[in-house]
This record gives sequence, C-alpha cells and structure tokens, in this order.
Amino acid sequence: MSTQVAGGRRTIVIMAVVAVVCLGAGLGLSQLIVSPGKAAADAAAPTAGPITVPVESRVIANELVIRGDVGYDDPVTLRVETGDLGGPAIVTGQVPQVGAELGSASVAVEIVGRPVIVLPGDLPTYRTLRAGVSGPDVLQLKAALGSLGIEAGDPAGAAYDAATAEGVRALYQKVGYEPPSAGKELQETVAAARDMVQSAQDDVSAAQRELAAAGNNLAGSAIIGLDTAVSVARATLAEEQAHCAAPTEEAPCSQITLLQAQGAVAQAEAARTEADIPTDTGAEGAAVMSAQTQLKAAKEDLAEAQTATLTPLPASEVVFVPTLPRRVDAVTAARGGTITGEFMSVSGATIQITGSAARADAELLAVGTVGTVTLDDQELSVTVAAVNDPTETPPAAGEPEEGTTEEPAAPKEDRRSVVFTLGSLTPEQVEALRNTNVRVRVPVSSTEGEVLAVPLAALTAGPGGESRVELAGTGGKPSSLVTVTTGLAADGYVEIVGAETPLESGDLVVVGVPEKKKASDTETAATETAGTEADG
Repeated sequence: MSTQVAGGRRTIVIMAVVAVVCLGAGLGLSQLIVSPGKAAADAAAPTAGPITVPVESRVIANELVIRGDVGYDDPVTLRVETGDLGGPAIVTGQVPQVGAELGSASVAVEIVGRPVIVLPGDLPTYRTLRAGVSGPDVLQLKAALGSLGIEAGDPAGAAYDAATAEGVRALYQKVGYEPPSAGKELQETVAAARDMVQSAQDDVSAAQRELAAAGNNLAGSAIIGLDTAVSVARATLAEEQAHCAAPTEEAPCSQITLLQAQGAVAQAEAARTEADIPTDTGAEGAAVMSAQTQLKAAKEDLAEAQTATLTPLPASEVVFVPTLPRRVDAVTAARGGTITGEFMSVSGATIQITGSAARADAELLAVGTVGTVTLDDQELSVTVAAVNDPTETPPAAGEPEEGTTEEPAAPKEDRRSVVFTLGSLTPEQVEALRNTNVRVRVPVSSTEGEVLAVPLAALTAGPGGESRVELAGTGGKPSSLVTVTTGLAADGYVEIVGAETPLESGDLVVVGVPEKKKASDTETAATETAGTEADG
C-alpha cells in the first residue's frame, strides 16, 4: 500500500517537473517565434519627416530665351534696267563669287562689255541721266560721286550739267572703262551746228564790209584833194584881193579875175561840204543786224547740240544700293547668260541674329541689352540692335530647346522681331554661325549680388494672401510658419527681401511632406494570416 502511494507521488512530481519544463520551454520559444505581421511591422521603414532644404545665399537672374536665325544684315536684291540696250543683256564678265565684297564704285557685273557700277543710294535706278534732266536721282548721283571724292558740280543743284557729266567721266576712269557716249547722231548734229555757226559768222563779216563801204562817199585821197582845192582857191582869191588893194603896173587889179577867184573858192568849199554829208546805209545796216541774229541762233543751236553730247549715265550701267560695302550672298548671273532683271542678292557686311518674341517679352528688351549665344561650348556676346513690328522683319523659325518652356503661340500682331548684333568674330566663327538657328539668352532682370533665396516650392499662401515659409524646428522643437516678403524669382528660386522672423543662410525650410504609404502586399498578407491564426 505504501509502495503504491510512493509511486503515485513520484509520478505527480515528475509530471509537475515536466509541466514546469514545458512551461519554461514554451516561454522561451515564445520569445523566439515572431508572427508574420509583427515581423513585417518591425521591418518597415520609420515614418518619414518633412522634406527640408536650406536657405541659400545666391544671385537670382531672370533671362529671356529666344531662337534666332543667323545671317547678314539688310539683305537686298540687285536688278539692272536693260530696256535701253536695244538687244539681249548678255553677261560678258566681272561676275563676283559668293562671299565677295562690293564697295562703292565696284563693278557688280559686266553686260555686253559695259560695267554695272555699284553706287551708294536709296533711290533705285529708273532712267538714264543726261544733260537737261533734273530730280532727286541727280542729287543722289552727285552725293555718291562726292563720297568718292569726285567733283560733280553744285551738290544742292538738281540739274545734270556739264560738271556732273565730267564727274561721270571721272567715275568711269576710276573703274577702268571708257565713258559712255551720247551717240553718233548727236555727234553729227554738233558738226552740222558748227558749220551753221561758221556760215553765219561769214555772213556777218560780209554785211559789215558792205555797210562800211556804203558809209564812205569818197576815198581818203579824194577828200584830201578837195581840201587842197579849197586851199588853192582861197590862196588865189587872197592874191587877187591884194592886187586890187594896191594895184601896180606889173600887177593891175582885174575885177574879172577877182570875181573868178571868189567863184572858185565858193565852188571848192561847196564840194568839200558835200563830201561830208553821210549817205543812206539803212539797207546795209539791216543786213548786218540780220546776219548777227542768225549767228546768235546758230551759236545757241551749237551749244544745245554740244550739251546733248555731254557724257550720260545709262540706266543699264549703274545700280544704287543703300549702305556699302555689301557681301554677295547669291549670284544668278553667269558669263554667257542673259539678264532680265534681278541678278544678285547682297547683304550687309555685319552678321546678325534675327528672332521673334511675344510682345510682352520684347518690351523687356531695350536696344543695347547684352545677351549670349553658345558656340562650341563657348559663350559669345550679342547685343539687341532693334525691336521691330512683325511687318518689318519676319520672325525666325526654330525648334523648342530641351529644358526650356516654350511660350504659347501668339498671334502675329502680338509678336515682335528682335535683331541682335554680334561682337568681333573670327572667320571660323562666322562660317560656323552663318545660316544656323541659335538660342539667345538675354538677362532681363537680376539682383545686385547675392541675396537670401529659397525654392519656390517652399512658399505657401497665408489666409490673407501673404507669402509664408515653414521654418523647420530644431532640438525637438516643432516647425513654425514665417511670413516673408519676396522679390525677384528666376530658375525656380525666389528672393527673400524680408521675414517676420529673421532668416539666415543655412536655415532649413520645409518644401514638402511625404505621402503616407499604403500597407504593402506583405503587410496585408501578414495581417490576413494573423487573423486566420487568431480565428483558429
């Protein structure tokens, strides 16, 4: 009986020990075994805080980006008037190459052996200039010759005169061609007019001789004879009168002889007096006047004929171009070919960039504003030369630049063309830029030196519309909203002009808060598993 009792006690003790060991093992295992849900929760990243950036000290500059086409300024098409040639305008030489430079008094092309001379002027050629014509084109010609140092008469005189013709002759000598002539018919007219003048001069001389002859009744010797006869008669009368006053036997007084001497004196004096009476020369004088009138008319005809033969400037031998020198861009004329009008296009010697901008942007670009273009990683300086209406210069075409925001298409009347000039360029740079489309950057506003700035994303609007930034807390302190006054904004940053709480470079401001992440598929699965296990 006692043996059974002792055995039962041992069994109870063993069972108790086993129970304690199992309990301890269970407790130990419970510390080592983790549910999927708790494991996923333990493995999850900690909750993210707000996104902050430091306040910076930087220069803020706002710039305008414009696409533009590179070319030469003020393109002009040259044309020649060929109506006066009397035949086809065949090109015989002097054809320039593309890229050549045409200056004042250059020969643009040679047509049927005659030059087409380039002169500065805005008024196009529309007629041949010759003696007797006048107008603004004559004034333009005189100004062009004057710019070459060639004297062409009164610069303010609008008439083409002998001095102008002489200036044209000097122009042709300068370019190495014979001056144009007035034509064979006009030369023959001058010769005929000279013959008429000579004939009229001969007629005047003959009429004057006839008048002189008619005006003299007696020759000089006859007059002398009459004077001698008067003297002899008077001497004879005096002698007879002396005899009668004191008669002698040797010289008695004879009344008959005295009367005869008196009659001889009277007769001699009458003859001499008659010789002094002028004859009627009216007919001979009228003949002289008529001959002189004819001579005057002949001289006027000669002067007119000679004026007509003054050196002209044919319309087919000159072309006026606004501003020189010019660069040859394209040539349609070829030796042996025929010109019917336009034969060459030229442009200014200055390379430029022509683009377009919306009117609001263009109003920010004052003439003289400096910008940049990039060529082979090198920045080249450009300057705004003109801002024109769209009717003055067509806008340049260009593809959107990567990384830039293209402005919405504006109606044509809301756009302006912008012309930029470039600084000094090497021939290689000119060749690399010509006929390309480039991006021009022009700063339109900038802070004076470095200023406090924050990203635009850091700004929020307060209940009254004021601008605010959220200043991150430090040392466990919460963040705070600070009202700020902003200035210039560019490139994603805005200037902080003033702040309710002073800000310093390096202070952290909040630019965003991360979104709360949704439970992942693992967490969802772990939660479902844990629920299933709990249900079990």
